Amino acid sequence: MFASLQQRFTAWALGRQQYHEGTVTFNQRSIYIVPTPRGIAFAGVLALMLLGDINYVLSLGYVLTFLLATMAVMSMLHTFRNMVKLEIHAGRAAPVFAGDSAEFQFHFNNPGTLARYGLHLRDQKGHHTSFDIAAGGHAEIKLLIPSERRGWLAPGGLTVYTEFPLGLFYCWSYLHFDTRALVYPKPAESAQLPPSAAPSGTGSVSAAGDEDFAGLRSYAPGDTLQRIAWKALAREQGLQVMQYNAVQGNELWLDLMAAPAADIEHRLAIMTRWILDAEAQGMAYGLRLPGVELPPERGIAHRDECLRAVALFGLEEQ
Repeated sequence: MFASLQQRFTAWALGRQQYHEGTVTFNQRSIYIVPTPRGIAFAGVLALMLLGDINYVLSLGYVLTFLLATMAVMSMLHTFRNMVKLEIHAGRAAPVFAGDSAEFQFHFNNPGTLARYGLHLRDQKGHHTSFDIAAGGHAEIKLLIPSERRGWLAPGGLTVYTEFPLGLFYCWSYLHFDTRALVYPKPAESAQLPPSAAPSGTGSVSAAGDEDFAGLRSYAPGDTLQRIAWKALAREQGLQVMQYNAVQGNELWLDLMAAPAADIEHRLAIMTRWILDAEAQGMAYGLRLPGVELPPERGIAHRDECLRAVALFGLEEQ
């Protein structure tokens, strides 16, 4: 029941909250505190002890009962102090491929002279991380959230909470930063690069294919298991992938309409594999999507621009 009430209150509070900008500082107006189920049970035990003290006129019983009650009240103050005046701002979330976990960074600063213990950061789906912050210290907290599909992934409303030191009180506050991570389509396991067109007089170059062995390169996420160089791994040379060349022209165009698949999401997965393979081979490649055309280039910036276009294809209006 406590969990159900907490979820309803969280949904209500976050629904009223605007996006935070810059640095957020927790204060008396943004922090909530209630007894935990253990705290309520502890209060019940104290009430029974007090009744027993009154009934049997136990002087030492009164001392013990009020001592425990004082301890509970002091623990409430310490629980609140563990949260107040914390400063938080959101960091950058790097792009990931669908199926991987996006890493959202949040910077917590403790300007006080006392350390903060037993802090927790949680999103509305239950993804969670715990941390402590030294007195006057700074902590870079990473919250991992799995991605399921391409496009933008936002952490949504977040809850920072603590039950330190005794677990008798639950103290929490909300964060709602306008931060998000870009999720690229999951690359197809393997896809032959399309034939390229060489302008007159430019000749041809070697590009990714299945004809001639062209050496090894470091493993990259999305590489198929069939091309892993297991012998090199056995010789303790690290995880490497075998490369093959085919003779192609200088100008490589990656066209969504040329992807050998009927389903649009499968086509985008093939496009992602093409982009990664063309970049790994150092080729100049262009991208063609309905309404989008990026001229042939090479380099990390061009690769990321192409992957972004593929990830957001058909989603910009949404």
